[in-house]
Amino acid sequence: MESQLQFGKQWLEQLLNFMGLAAKVTTEGFEKVTIESDSHWLNIDISGYTPEQRQQLIGIKGESIDAIQYLANTIINLNRDPEAQNSFVVELDGYRVQRNQELAALTQEATDQVRETSQEVEIPGLSSAERKQIHYLLQNVEDLTTESRGQEPHRKLIVKLRNSDS
Repeated sequence: MESQLQFGKQWLEQLLNFMGLAAKVTTEGFEKVTIESDSHWLNIDISGYTPEQRQQLIGIKGESIDAIQYLANTIINLNRDPEAQNSFVVELDGYRVQRNQELAALTQEATDQVRETSQEVEIPGLSSAERKQIHYLLQNVEDLTTESRGQEPHRKLIVKLRNSDS
């Protein structure tokens, strides 16, 4: 795993270099702050970045950082057996930590509402990575289930009671 993490760090630093946004990437200090607790973190050190550069890397609704994270996971896990693959989170300026807290709160609100009303709850406006996180978070909840409906870019996550006919 250490060599895979080191490769991810080097790959991300090289990508940022190609983008003209040279930065150091660290891999420590983010244990247990993600919904997916088995993820490994690649943190971009933003010292020296302007607010505009930070926003450019995060993108609108996190689209840029999600794309970078998707590429990182694809490339770092390339040619690895599925059981040898790892999940990587790309962090920048606390964005992922804050967004994970927002997703946890949103998930709690949805689960409370489903249990209260017995009606399914639709959560629109999530990226595919965020939908995956909520699916993961609720996968072992006995009375609830999740599914995604619709086509991108209007795909929505549905939280509903397990064994519901809705």
